[in-house]
Amino acid sequence: MSQVIYTIGFTGKSAEEFFEALRAARVRILADIRLRPSGQLAGFAQGRDLPYFLSRLADGCGYRHVPDLAPTDEILKAYRQSKDWEGYVTAFEALMDERGVPRILSPEDFDGVCLLCSEPEAANCHRGLVAARLATAWPGTEVRHL
Repeated sequence: MSQVIYTIGFTGKSAEEFFEALRAARVRILADIRLRPSGQLAGFAQGRDLPYFLSRLADGCGYRHVPDLAPTDEILKAYRQSKDWEGYVTAFEALMDERGVPRILSPEDFDGVCLLCSEPEAANCHRGLVAARLATAWPGTEVRHL
Protein backbone atom coordinates (compact mmCIF):
# COMPACT_ATOMS: atom_id res chain seq x y z
CA MET A 1 0.00 0.00 0.00
CA SER A 2 1.20 3.48 -0.82
CA GLN A 3 -0.50 6.48 0.71
CA VAL A 4 0.16 10.05 1.75
CA ILE A 5 -0.77 11.76 5.00
CA TYR A 6 -0.41 15.53 5.02
CA THR A 7 -0.08 17.90 7.96
CA ILE A 8 -0.72 21.63 8.21
CA GLY A 9 -0.79 24.34 10.85
CA PHE A 10 -2.75 27.54 10.34
CA THR A 11 -0.70 29.96 12.45
CA GLY A 12 1.34 32.30 10.29
CA LYS A 13 -0.64 31.51 7.15
CA SER A 14 -3.22 33.66 5.46
CA ALA A 15 -6.54 32.03 4.62
CA GLU A 16 -5.48 32.08 0.97
CA GLU A 17 -2.19 30.28 1.68
CA PHE A 18 -3.92 27.73 3.91
CA PHE A 19 -6.76 26.78 1.56
CA GLU A 20 -4.57 26.91 -1.57
CA ALA A 21 -2.09 24.50 0.05
CA LEU A 22 -4.91 22.06 0.80
CA ARG A 23 -6.38 22.45 -2.69
CA ALA A 24 -3.02 22.05 -4.45
CA ALA A 25 -2.28 18.87 -2.46
CA ARG A 26 -5.76 17.55 -3.28
CA VAL A 27 -6.49 16.82 0.36
CA ARG A 28 -9.64 14.70 0.74
CA ILE A 29 -10.37 15.34 4.41
CA LEU A 30 -8.98 17.82 6.90
CA ALA A 31 -8.64 15.92 10.18
CA ASP A 32 -8.71 18.48 12.98
CA ILE A 33 -6.58 17.08 15.78
CA ARG A 34 -6.81 20.10 18.08
CA LEU A 35 -8.33 19.70 21.52
CA ARG A 36 -10.55 22.76 21.00
CA PRO A 37 -11.21 23.37 17.32
CA SER A 38 -13.33 26.46 17.92
CA GLY A 39 -11.00 28.48 20.12
CA GLN A 40 -11.26 32.23 19.69
CA LEU A 41 -7.66 32.47 18.44
CA ALA A 42 -8.34 30.10 15.53
CA GLY A 43 -9.54 32.90 13.21
CA PHE A 44 -10.45 31.42 9.81
CA ALA A 45 -9.63 27.92 11.11
CA GLN A 46 -12.45 27.63 13.65
CA GLY A 47 -13.95 24.16 13.55
CA ARG A 48 -17.48 25.42 13.09
CA ASP A 49 -16.47 27.37 9.95
CA LEU A 50 -14.04 24.95 8.32
CA PRO A 51 -16.61 22.64 6.67
CA TYR A 52 -18.07 25.63 4.79
CA PHE A 53 -14.69 27.05 3.76
CA LEU A 54 -13.27 23.67 2.75
CA SER A 55 -16.25 22.80 0.58
CA ARG A 56 -15.89 26.04 -1.35
CA LEU A 57 -12.17 26.83 -1.26
CA ALA A 58 -10.52 23.40 -1.26
CA ASP A 59 -12.39 21.50 -3.98
CA GLY A 60 -14.96 19.97 -1.65
CA CYS A 61 -12.50 18.76 0.97
CA GLY A 62 -14.30 17.26 3.95
CA TYR A 63 -13.80 18.04 7.63
CA ARG A 64 -13.56 15.73 10.62
CA HIS A 65 -12.65 16.45 14.25
CA VAL A 66 -10.51 13.61 15.64
CA PRO A 67 -10.13 14.27 19.39
CA ASP A 68 -8.37 10.92 19.98
CA LEU A 69 -5.34 12.48 18.26
CA ALA A 70 -5.31 15.61 20.45
CA PRO A 71 -3.30 16.09 23.65
CA THR A 72 -5.13 16.50 26.95
CA ASP A 73 -5.46 19.78 28.84
CA GLU A 74 -3.02 18.43 31.42
CA ILE A 75 -0.33 17.65 28.85
CA LEU A 76 -0.75 21.05 27.19
CA LYS A 77 -0.65 22.90 30.50
CA ALA A 78 2.49 21.08 31.63
CA TYR A 79 4.23 21.88 28.35
CA ARG A 80 3.25 25.55 28.42
CA GLN A 81 4.67 25.86 31.92
CA SER A 82 7.87 23.87 31.42
CA LYS A 83 8.63 24.29 27.68
CA ASP A 84 10.13 20.77 28.03
CA TRP A 85 9.62 19.30 24.54
CA GLU A 86 11.06 15.89 25.45
CA GLY A 87 8.70 15.67 28.43
CA TYR A 88 5.80 16.63 26.17
CA VAL A 89 6.77 13.94 23.63
CA THR A 90 6.96 11.30 26.37
CA ALA A 91 3.56 12.27 27.80
CA PHE A 92 1.87 12.50 24.40
CA GLU A 93 3.33 9.20 23.15
CA ALA A 94 2.07 7.53 26.35
CA LEU A 95 -1.37 9.04 25.75
CA MET A 96 -1.43 7.68 22.19
CA ASP A 97 -0.44 4.25 23.56
CA GLU A 98 -3.25 4.46 26.11
CA ARG A 99 -5.75 5.45 23.41
CA GLY A 100 -4.61 2.66 21.10
CA VAL A 101 -3.29 4.87 18.32
CA PRO A 102 -2.95 3.71 15.56
CA ARG A 103 -4.83 0.45 16.26
CA ILE A 104 -8.14 2.35 16.62
CA LEU A 105 -7.68 3.94 13.19
CA SER A 106 -7.98 2.57 9.68
CA PRO A 107 -5.17 3.34 7.23
CA GLU A 108 -7.68 3.44 4.37
CA ASP A 109 -9.51 6.29 6.10
CA PHE A 110 -6.33 8.38 6.24
CA ASP A 111 -5.09 8.28 2.65
CA GLY A 112 -5.09 11.87 1.39
CA VAL A 113 -6.00 13.18 4.83
CA CYS A 114 -4.35 16.26 6.30
CA LEU A 115 -3.80 16.53 10.06
CA LEU A 116 -4.57 20.05 11.28
CA CYS A 117 -3.35 21.91 14.33
CA SER A 118 -2.29 25.45 15.06
CA GLU A 119 1.52 25.35 15.16
CA PRO A 120 3.19 26.79 12.04
CA GLU A 121 5.77 23.97 11.79
CA ALA A 122 5.35 20.24 12.45
CA ALA A 123 8.76 19.89 14.12
CA ASN A 124 7.61 20.81 17.63
CA CYS A 125 3.96 19.95 17.26
CA HIS A 126 1.84 16.96 18.12
CA ARG A 127 0.72 16.61 14.48
CA GLY A 128 4.29 15.65 13.57
CA LEU A 129 4.27 13.01 16.30
CA VAL A 130 0.92 11.62 15.15
CA ALA A 131 1.98 11.56 11.49
CA ALA A 132 5.28 9.83 12.31
CA ARG A 133 3.48 7.20 14.39
CA LEU A 134 0.99 6.48 11.62
CA ALA A 135 3.72 6.28 8.99
CA THR A 136 5.71 3.85 11.13
CA ALA A 137 2.69 1.65 11.77
CA TRP A 138 1.38 1.71 8.21
CA PRO A 139 4.10 0.61 5.73
CA GLY A 140 4.12 2.59 2.52
CA THR A 141 2.79 5.74 4.18
CA GLU A 142 4.54 8.98 3.29
CA VAL A 143 4.15 12.15 5.38
CA ARG A 144 4.14 15.57 3.70
CA HIS A 145 4.04 18.75 5.76
CA LEU A 146 2.25 21.61 4.00
